[in-house]
Amino acid sequence: MDPRHFRTLFISDVHLGSKAAKADYLLDFLRHHEADTIFLVGDIVDGWRLKRNWYWPQHCNDVIQKLLRKARKGTRIVYIPGNHDEFLRDFPGMHFGGIEVAQRAMHETADGKKYLVLHGDEFDVVVRNARLLAYLGDWAYDMAILINIGLAAVRRRLNMPYWSFSAWAKLQVKHAVNFIGEFQRVVAEEAKRNDADGVICGHIHHAVIEDLDGIRYINTGDWVESCTAIAEHEDGTFELITWQNILETQPVGSPVEEMPQALGAQAA
Repeated sequence: MDPRHFRTLFISDVHLGSKAAKADYLLDFLRHHEADTIFLVGDIVDGWRLKRNWYWPQHCNDVIQKLLRKARKGTRIVYIPGNHDEFLRDFPGMHFGGIEVAQRAMHETADGKKYLVLHGDEFDVVVRNARLLAYLGDWAYDMAILINIGLAAVRRRLNMPYWSFSAWAKLQVKHAVNFIGEFQRVVAEEAKRNDADGVICGHIHHAVIEDLDGIRYINTGDWVESCTAIAEHEDGTFELITWQNILETQPVGSPVEEMPQALGAQAA
């Protein structure tokens, strides 16, 4: 299967170093998608978890090597650190293996629109002002992810599709739903203050493309629960791609070439 080519790809919240990271899914995605520019929109490496307990399987190395290989072949890759990989915020403007580090960026689309690109944690009051509470929330999220892993194993045995308990639970909690809405509002306001037409961010693991008071709000989602990325086409339109490992979705005896590249997409 030939890879799909886009003008720009936006990926965030991979959390390499966490046992919940679906690094194999991302590696599969990177094999089937190419772009002139790739923005890594924060929390690619999970420094918080690595400090607590070192976990770095081969798939994590493979993802890093794949990105470095793309950079060597001419893809521009911009890494905007988040709160989990904040150690990289000490190196703005530096290049590592051809990968640029930036605090934030202003991306101009093919149709001339300007999009502010940032991780978004600076607008999360918990992360900014109550670090201990943020760590406790991180622990609770880990527990939900462990439930995810167990459910996923059972559903695979029953030949049922992947379903995220943690994503479902998050949207059942009124406080979480209110937080998502407030986060979207303040990030959109930041884009407006920067005279941008829209904003592209991550952080809250809730992928969406929507308009908020004249600002196009785009969230890349994550590679822990939903396995999503944002793609910009050559005409400047955006697509939200939801990915599952192509081998996992392949029927027995069916050639890989016949499988769909994306199991879900939202165009805007």
